[in-house]
Amino acid sequence: MSYRAVATGGLAPRGSAMLNPLRNRARSGGWLRGRRPCETDGVPRAVPLVAKHPPEGNRHAMVQRVFRTALLSVAACGIALAAHAQTPAPATPAPAAAAAPAAPADPVVARVNGEELHKSDVTRMVSQLPPQVQQMPIEMIYPAVIDQLVSGKLVSSAGYKAGLADSPEVKDEIKRAEERGVQRAFIQKEIKARVTPEALQKAYQDYLKENPAQEEVKAAHILVEKEEEAKAIIAQLKKGGDFAKLAKEKSKDAAAAAQGGDLGYFTKDAMVEPFANAAFSMKPGEVSKEPVKTQFGYHIIKVEDRRTQPQPTLDEVKPQLEQTLSKDIVTALVEELRGKAKVETFQLDGSPMPKEEPAAAPATPAAPAEPAKK
Repeated sequence: MSYRAVATGGLAPRGSAMLNPLRNRARSGGWLRGRRPCETDGVPRAVPLVAKHPPEGNRHAMVQRVFRTALLSVAACGIALAAHAQTPAPATPAPAAAAAPAAPADPVVARVNGEELHKSDVTRMVSQLPPQVQQMPIEMIYPAVIDQLVSGKLVSSAGYKAGLADSPEVKDEIKRAEERGVQRAFIQKEIKARVTPEALQKAYQDYLKENPAQEEVKAAHILVEKEEEAKAIIAQLKKGGDFAKLAKEKSKDAAAAAQGGDLGYFTKDAMVEPFANAAFSMKPGEVSKEPVKTQFGYHIIKVEDRRTQPQPTLDEVKPQLEQTLSKDIVTALVEELRGKAKVETFQLDGSPMPKEEPAAAPATPAAPAEPAKK
């Protein structure tokens, strides 16, 4: 079994086949608590991607299926892809002999009955696709994107010819889409104005205070079932036995045993208490003099190094900080707008909301009675 710590986000134990059992063990307060991934020489181990890529002949069909939902949505609404955002193309260096004509900022990629579709339409549609599709090379998905853009243009043009653009349903849909677009644009404008380098630096300093550097130990272990067996291994080590070799031969932790018992660097709160207390009381190069008992068996521990856990740089946590700041900004922004607005809400049938009864004032305790005069 593997006792490497697991954290969300793609880090996994050695012997990743044991990932789910390890997660269950970590949740129940077992051997590792899953607070921070263990490392080998400071480098976390990542789960390799195992999903097979679809065969070349099936990829186009797969992407076509992904786009079909978007096409149906366009057809139902009857809205043409008319608003073209200008997406500048990268500048093309001029030849030494003569200047080449400038490439169009938003080149035409298709014409449908004389109506143009542009590169910006492709960019916009790709940005609305699932992340796993966006990560595909543009050369792979471009034919399907063009196909769906053309189909969407044909459907929306037919809707216009049918007079649906003036229908109340379409006008209402356009109005709601416009409101959503204005909301997004306003929020993005405020976030851009408020997430300044100074705000990021302050958030970073707060993060460092809330997440102080912790001491880490790099250790290896040999796990056996019986105390007598553990003591026999300790005796062998005292006579000059090789720890890594004995770990490979004797340890019940198969994943760590394959690495000579190595557990990498870990913080104290990442391990169950008996193991952590023993490991953090030892010096580099020291081997436990007695077996350490946990619910998993008996451990012989070898501490190889101690260090202070390095704190992340601003660049490493910048996306996380920007996301947190953005959420805080949106919350504060809405509160600001509410404070300046007159807001009335009604029940679903349009009737007034029931008035909330004011909270009853706490009862005033009665004054103590005066003692009787003699």
